Amino acid sequence: MDDELITTKEAAEFLGVSAAFLQRDRTDETEIPYVKVGSRAIRYKLSDLHSYIEDRRFQGTEDSGPSYDDDGPEYEEWD
Repeated sequence: MDDELITTKEAAEFLGVSAAFLQRDRTDETEIPYVKVGSRAIRYKLSDLHSYIEDRRFQGTEDSGPSYDDDGPEYEEWD
């Protein structure tokens, strides 16, 4: 069930990151949605984790990250 709530440790294992990474994300960036249950418990929805992974999936060389165009760094040619 994708709406199942899982702990930070379980979410970290699912994503292949550390629990500390998720804690930093919550305090610094909040890219990965989470649910606060009560005053202290943090949980993650599996459907949110699946969406997070899908949003960061790249295919081929065109999606491999930033590229340089005419305004990019210049390199000296070697003979």
